[in-house]
Amino acid sequence: MSRLIIGLLIGLVAGGLLVYFVFVGVPSAATRPGTSVQAPDAAGLPAGTAQLVLRQELLNEALGTIFSEIKPPTFPIGSGGGSCESAITILPTGSGVTTNVQFANNKLSVPLAFTGNYGSPIGCIPFSGWAQANLELRFDRDTQTVYGVLNVETVNLDGVNPVWSGLITPLVQSTINTQVNPIRLVDGKQLALNLPVVASNGVLTAGVSDVRSEVKDNALNLSVIYDFSGAPANNAEPR
Repeated sequence: MSRLIIGLLIGLVAGGLLVYFVFVGVPSAATRPGTSVQAPDAAGLPAGTAQLVLRQELLNEALGTIFSEIKPPTFPIGSGGGSCESAITILPTGSGVTTNVQFANNKLSVPLAFTGNYGSPIGCIPFSGWAQANLELRFDRDTQTVYGVLNVETVNLDGVNPVWSGLITPLVQSTINTQVNPIRLVDGKQLALNLPVVASNGVLTAGVSDVRSEVKDNALNLSVIYDFSGAPANNAEPR
């Protein structure tokens, strides 16, 4: 009998991993646009650099507004079907944590409270808990856009049977990693420069060649490095 029970447990865990890879999969490259934003160069920043400061409180105020005035974000989890709707909902608070953005030690940390259900072939599995994630900044030069990419490091479930934990944990992790990302933080239109110079009958344009970042004093400092160019007004095109 003990061998039968052990076999069933192994089968359930293996089945959870199979669901993870077949129906959910690993995060795709499409969720990680551009290249990772690096720290400022030790030698200093080029002359054509502008600085944007995003404070921790600003991002958390935006999150709070989403929760209070729109609705908590909900994402389908796994392949769906089963005895109930398979979905995960991000909560403003739960499991002893508050969903928010934290700037510390030159890192952007994001604890996420959640609740959800998974419609398995043998019944509906409710779950709740919280995930610890970091926010990676990436710059896509083609679209001139700074993105945030959540990378879930750990998933902590509340009182879930260890057997089901082996199934639910990877599903929660992959769902957040693939369906939340990428997060558009600074749009290319906000970064672009296209300034008519009437007295010279020309246009000054600037495209972003690189973005650097540094977390300091509860704020995210973005250094936006521009390449400037000028052209007659009738020949100038936005970069």
